[in-house]
Amino acid sequence: MENILNKVNTVSPANTHVLRCVHCHAVQSRPDPMFRCTECTELLEVVYPELNATNMEFGLELKKRWKERRTSIHPEDLSGVWRYRELLPRIAKEHIVTMGEGNTPLIRLTKSAEALQLPDLMVKHQGMNPTGSFKDTGISMAISMARSESFEAVCCASTGNTSASVAAYAARSGMKSIVLLPSGHVARGKLAQALEYGARVLQLQADFDGCLKILHEVVRKLPIYLLNSLNPYRLEGQKTVAFELMEQLGWNVPDHLIVPGGNLGNSSALGKGFVELRDLGLISSMPKISIIQAAGANPLVRTMRENGGRALVPVHPETRATAIRIGNPASWRKAVQVLESTGGACEEVTENEIASAKAELGAEGIGCEPASASTLAGLKKLVRSGYVKSGESVVLVLTGHMLKDVEYILQQQVRSLPPPMPADAVSVLRVVETLQKEN
Repeated sequence: MENILNKVNTVSPANTHVLRCVHCHAVQSRPDPMFRCTECTELLEVVYPELNATNMEFGLELKKRWKERRTSIHPEDLSGVWRYRELLPRIAKEHIVTMGEGNTPLIRLTKSAEALQLPDLMVKHQGMNPTGSFKDTGISMAISMARSESFEAVCCASTGNTSASVAAYAARSGMKSIVLLPSGHVARGKLAQALEYGARVLQLQADFDGCLKILHEVVRKLPIYLLNSLNPYRLEGQKTVAFELMEQLGWNVPDHLIVPGGNLGNSSALGKGFVELRDLGLISSMPKISIIQAAGANPLVRTMRENGGRALVPVHPETRATAIRIGNPASWRKAVQVLESTGGACEEVTENEIASAKAELGAEGIGCEPASASTLAGLKKLVRSGYVKSGESVVLVLTGHMLKDVEYILQQQVRSLPPPMPADAVSVLRVVETLQKEN
């Protein structure tokens, strides 16, 4: 077993990869700094030419190897990303940057499950990552690639979570980090993280899309490595959530997987992960991957409804769910492919529906940021429409921790907080007795 555990990158069909355009399929020998196709300017994806159904014997070996690594003490094996390194681009051990990302809990809901008649309703809580969001799985992969290519600085535009993750992993690796944020539109908890980890934070008078546009010019002129989800290596890290989820479910594929939709890299990554598992013969079917957006930041919803996913319909985004306040998502074409290939739905939810769903999750002891709660809000609509049927298995992906946006919680719950009261036992006893009588 020790020989297996010590193999950082065994020879596998996946270690040999190329970057290919998602639209025209042109293979890129030298990637553009913005990871755009040099032929048609669309996004790139990591492709493993040798990964196909003929590798089924290899797939069975992987299941055994991944299980054994859970008892290892090696940092790469303890990571919920690098544990699956045979299905990742080859990176030398000394360049890997990890803080034990992944390994997040799969929690069964009870109250919501009963109300929706979905006994197999679970949440995959990515907010339990090192910096409190799903971004860590992708950043671990991408920043390791930057390190292997000898970059000394990394950058991103962010609504908050990416900046926190980039800053932390850059600090861990000894690299400089520069983050561009839309001024006044980032939760203070996320801003505090980026500052604490030593990032150079630039607050711009623009929305996220404006910040990303300016960043385009920066990386084209300076040797700084881009860590936004335009970077296809980000998605390679994030796809490992699909691998981990299937291990947790005993390789039983859920009927539905529901994710929030912002810049749409996460849904794209999850779809890619499930496709690779299917190609290896580790699963025989795909979950229907559905994407939920806030009604005020719904470019993918409008794109699907207005033209069937052929051309993006950008919007001016407005929502309190800051993590998904994006009007011109970079990975929209990849997301459309995921919806079409899995038969997933694309739905929008209101601010009130998000707040209500967030409170329901809180009542079950599960805290998350507002964007994450959109998944439960969206599920309710999908149940009412008949798309999700009684008895089907559903996994909601919660992307961020509740402490990412405490201002939102306090504003929503302020009425439940009583005013200061006298510091005497009689007053406290009176209130406690009243509480005990409540249902």
